[in-house]
Amino acid sequence: MTSLVRHITFDCADAYALAGFWAQVLGGSLAEDDHPGDPEALVTADGVALLFITVPEAKSAKNRVHLDLQPQDRTRDEEVDRLLALGATLLADHRRPDGTGWATLGDPNTLEHTRTSAPTTEPRPALGRTGRFAICACVYGLRNTSSGVGPAPNATA
Repeated sequence: MTSLVRHITFDCADAYALAGFWAQVLGGSLAEDDHPGDPEALVTADGVALLFITVPEAKSAKNRVHLDLQPQDRTRDEEVDRLLALGATLLADHRRPDGTGWATLGDPNTLEHTRTSAPTTEPRPALGRTGRFAICACVYGLRNTSSGVGPAPNATA
């Protein structure tokens, strides 16, 4: 017998808030029994479940996992704009004019080590190399489609 992945679990500073962000990103939902202040929160969406657990210690090392996102009903650039409006941070931009490439984004916990700081208009540093993001997501465009919307060239049905 084999095992299935039940969910992907992430430690974070505020499980409910971060789960709410990812529920919006993925078009998923929070579990009915999840509420602000809960020590854990579960997001379910098509094909994936993400579990967020509040932990007291700050993040100290680079994540070895990130999520690759591929928009299904909008272009890569429209999806990047939507995620930024939800609170993501642009960490690196590798987009090319021909529609190839990707944008690397950090979720709202990107600067969790400074979460008590007042809001600032100073540009945020590209923290991808220092590993201070909670969950990094790369948003890819779709090649070989005139609209940039549709299945990826190597996608299987």
